[in-house]
Amino acid sequence: MTTKPITDQKPVMLRVTNKKMENPGYATLFFDFNLIFKPGQFIMVWIPGLDEKPYTISHHSKNKFAVTIEAKGIFSRKALTLEKGDLVGIRGPFGNGFDIRPGQNAAVVAGGCGMAPLATLVEGLPESITFIHGARSKDFILFPDRFTIPREFCTDDGSFGHKGLVTDLLAHRITHGKPLDMVYTCGPEIMMYKVFELCETHGIPCQVSLERYMRCGFGVCGACVCGKQVVCKDGPVFHSKALREMKDFNKKALLKSGKEVDLSLYFSWRCQ
Repeated sequence: MTTKPITDQKPVMLRVTNKKMENPGYATLFFDFNLIFKPGQFIMVWIPGLDEKPYTISHHSKNKFAVTIEAKGIFSRKALTLEKGDLVGIRGPFGNGFDIRPGQNAAVVAGGCGMAPLATLVEGLPESITFIHGARSKDFILFPDRFTIPREFCTDDGSFGHKGLVTDLLAHRITHGKPLDMVYTCGPEIMMYKVFELCETHGIPCQVSLERYMRCGFGVCGACVCGKQVVCKDGPVFHSKALREMKDFNKKALLKSGKEVDLSLYFSWRCQ
């Protein structure tokens, strides 16, 4: 797909062609459009008259793509009310996606809605990967029947699979299985940080997909900085080397006003 210059990024207006409620808090919106992207990249989704927000691609084929949205703020709650035929604007894709190397013995670790950006990655990896998926409860597991690759599940409340953390399962896999060449992860930042620490302890390269407040999508506004990195342009996927030097990883983020706050306060604001 030929992309326009950054200075001329205008939304492509698309109609919702299908909507699937994944559970009471998540919905997937499908669009008929030939979007060329790399797993891990994101698009900016504009609801006319409201706002524009970044979302990853959770489903992709030659002539169709989809975004999966969790209802947690004003924009996302409105997005979940959209129906077939409703019009939205799309810009992108933007950012750097996952680095996929053939022949690697890999693990994919998903937490909550972090399954969305990892879904298209999983579909491009061999069935021999280790696939770990955590959620608050059974009801919040995204795409439970989608993949042919076996998944190890865990939930906070023990309602499905292992009761505990994804890092419990990853640690067991590291110490009892074939050496891993790469770990891919997305989910709550504290979870990703623990996965990164575990990988560092065992000398395993890691790639994480970070979330920050993104306004422009291509590195001009500076709203999504994390340390010295601009998440929308340098990420959202970062490798271990960059994470080691990222002083704000699992610590700080910027609000819409530009004020720096602790990460817990940032995600509380994002849910308003």
